[in-house]
Amino acid sequence: GLAWYTYRMSKAALNQGVRASSHELRRQGTWTVALYPGMTDTDMSKPFQSKPMRDKGLVFPVEFSVGRLMDVVDRMEEEHSGGFYDWAGQAIPF
Repeated sequence: GLAWYTYRMSKAALNQGVRASSHELRRQGTWTVALYPGMTDTDMSKPFQSKPMRDKGLVFPVEFSVGRLMDVVDRMEEEHSGGFYDWAGQAIPF
């Protein structure tokens, strides 16, 4: 329904906001990145999870997602500012 479109639009706006703010904030030494945790086992993701996804290990426990995102943040450098990265540190083009 409409809620799904508005959710996607909010994520697109967030990604663009991260990119735009990176140009301004870089002048003061601040980096910005957007992160995608993957399908994480939360109340919000439950309606979108399927048994095959869980069986294949594609639904991550919260602790795993948080740990991986912290690892990604720890590896970031100035050149990554304004980018969008997944839980494995791979750049996601947008």
